[in-house]
Parts: sequence; structure tokens; C-alpha cells
Amino acid sequence: MSSAIYPSLKGKRVVVTGGGSGIGAGLVEAFARQGAETHFIDILEDESAALVSRLKDAPGRTVFHQTDLTDLAALDEFFQALGPVDALINNAGNDDRHTLADITPAYWDGRMAVNLRHMLFAAKAAAPGMKARGGGAIVNLGSISWHLGLPGLLLYETAKAAIEGMTRALARELGGDAIRVTTVVPGNVKTPRQEKWYTPEGEAEIVAAQCLKGRVLPEHVAALVLFLASDDGKFCTGHEYWIDAGWG
Repeated sequence: MSSAIYPSLKGKRVVVTGGGSGIGAGLVEAFARQGAETHFIDILEDESAALVSRLKDAPGRTVFHQTDLTDLAALDEFFQALGPVDALINNAGNDDRHTLADITPAYWDGRMAVNLRHMLFAAKAAAPGMKARGGGAIVNLGSISWHLGLPGLLLYETAKAAIEGMTRALARELGGDAIRVTTVVPGNVKTPRQEKWYTPEGEAEIVAAQCLKGRVLPEHVAALVLFLASDDGKFCTGHEYWIDAGWG
């Protein structure tokens, strides 16, 4: 599809978490093709290396950093080594299915670490550099799942609901430094991982429930994130922005 070009993103330093596959890979590609210096964090080595290779022709440099986001010391070390950034896209998460009976204190801690905790600490690490640069953008990836109360995702939905509250609190705390914080709420996005969970019949049911009868793709989510990270979205903060084809 043809996409808008945001001159304000050219040459900006952007960090995307969980950028090696799925929606994250779409985000990395979108920023790189805007001419941004795009750094992405992931634990998936092969997929990430393939993405970097695919983007060799992009006007913006793309750099993969293999880091476990649940290791907060390693996460802080990454930001300290990288230096100031202009935009942080908190995308990483894991939507493995589970039931209430599956949840132990250790499982709770692990799910919060992979779906929520790193977003707060990434924002904390990035904020001083953004302040020094005169402002910046933090875009958190939420989910439609908790709004719909989908089954099998109790802790994932708990974390995703918390992200929207965290976004509002961070927007208030960081707004005086011209740092805006938003949440993007995707619907069901067609990725190889989502195809693991949904049958063709299940996908057809989702499309039938949407106002717009098509599949949301990573590039559609990326288009909204680009706007929010660019100067065009300079007065968007503290709120959620949906990209779900009217499912929710």
C-alpha cells in the first residue's frame, strides 16, 4: 500500500522492542523506510537477522540488539550504551494461552515481566535522553483482548489493561518535558503467530464482527504508530488509539 512520508522522522533514532517478527517487524520496516535510525530489541536471532538483511536497501540504518527484555539490568545497559533516542515503541509481549488454574505466583511474575514491566523500565531509561533532546514519543502497544474479554488470556489481558493506565500516568509525568505517551490498540492482526491461535473459520468470524471486512496487517498498525511518533502527532498524548477495523 502507498504510505505517508513524515519528514520529521528522517534521521531520528528509534527503538522498537520485540521487533524481530510479527507487528514488531512491520514497525521496524516502517521506521527504516522513513529514514529513521532504527534499533530493535528481540531474542529471536534468525528472524531478526533476516529482517536486517531485508532492509539493507532502506534509507534508514537498521540495527538488531539481542537482549532479553525481562532482564532489567541488560535492558538498562542497552539504553545506556545506545544513548538518547527520539522515539520508543514498546511493542514486545507474549500472548500464550492459559487458564486461571495454570497461574502460579511464578507464572504471574513471568507474564508481567514479558508483557508489562519492561515497558515501564524502557520508558524510564529513555526519558532522560528525550528530555535532553527537547522531547520525544513513547508509543505502547496495547490490545483489544481485554476490551472484549477474550478467553484464555487472563494475565495477558491484565497486563494490557495496565498499559493503558500506565500510559496516562506517564503522559502526565513526562508532558512537562515535551515527551508524549500514547497507546495503540490493535485488533486481530494477521501474523504467523496469530495464525497459530486462529483457524480459518475463527478468522472469518472476526472479520464478520468487524465493521470493515478485511484483515488488519502489521503495516496498518505501523501507519498509526508512525503518525504518533512523528511531529504530526505532537499534541497526541495520554490516550488510546485503535486500529481494529471496528471489531471492538
